[in-house]
Amino acid sequence: MARAQYLEDLCKTALNRVPEPSRIPFRWTVNPYRGCTHSCHYCFARAFHSYLDLGVGDDFSSKIVVKTNVVDVLRRELASPRWDGDTIAMGTATDPYQHCEGRYRLTRGVVEAIADFANPLSILTKSTLIIRDLDVFGRLNEAAPLTVSMSVNTLDEGVRRVVEPGTPPGRKRLDILGRFAQAGIRTGVLVAPVLPGLTDDEEHLDEVLAGCAEAGVSWASAIVLHVRPEIRDHFMPWLKGAYPWLYPRYVELYGRRAYAPTRFQEQVGERFARLRLRHGLAPSGGGRPFPERRRQEQLALAV
Repeated sequence: MARAQYLEDLCKTALNRVPEPSRIPFRWTVNPYRGCTHSCHYCFARAFHSYLDLGVGDDFSSKIVVKTNVVDVLRRELASPRWDGDTIAMGTATDPYQHCEGRYRLTRGVVEAIADFANPLSILTKSTLIIRDLDVFGRLNEAAPLTVSMSVNTLDEGVRRVVEPGTPPGRKRLDILGRFAQAGIRTGVLVAPVLPGLTDDEEHLDEVLAGCAEAGVSWASAIVLHVRPEIRDHFMPWLKGAYPWLYPRYVELYGRRAYAPTRFQEQVGERFARLRLRHGLAPSGGGRPFPERRRQEQLALAV
């Protein structure tokens, strides 16, 4: 991976509105960073780097935009009489606890502001750094609804090191999530993306869900990989080099489509639901159920 460069910038707004047609259970997001050093090759958020005239490949994981004033801007927005206290989501387009958070501490500042205003929050990460801020999350949890979630799509270290090389091991993520659960904070796991031929089999899914149950998380849900057109030119050549024997299968499944065929998604969903029931986990993190494809589309808009 290329050495990371941090491009400090000022933002005009901190709160980003999710489009009205969305059926996801939140309308507002905050993203202190753009780009992500976790370097997940499948990440749909890579597409957003093209809006900055940066590449979706190495640039996404090495040129990180840092919104240095995001905490101050957010505090002004939360104090506005026009703000009605809707749930805020973090982790929709960049990991708020990626490596540079250890230096900039912007996510901690954001969570402190949200706690000060007793505003509901849902946050998703792959980083174990989040444990640093357990004290702030504990304070927020006493004042407003809070969900802390981890994205864990495999506990197979051989797969993780290739597919998402900048992330901590899945078991370490679950261990950290367990500490949040022990603190009385609602926790969940997004098993995403489920990778055809790599993590969609019974053994992989069962191992992850068993780990979720052991950690004491409240819920788990899954999303099958989708390949947006904007990242196809990065993902498919990478896949061909990393897993050449799987490449024909992915061409068959995706062709020029972003989503795997409905029947394939249904098969994975049925397998996952059966295993989730076996381990006594709830099906979602809150809000009414909605189709996984729609979820993917709307998360992709939550910039």
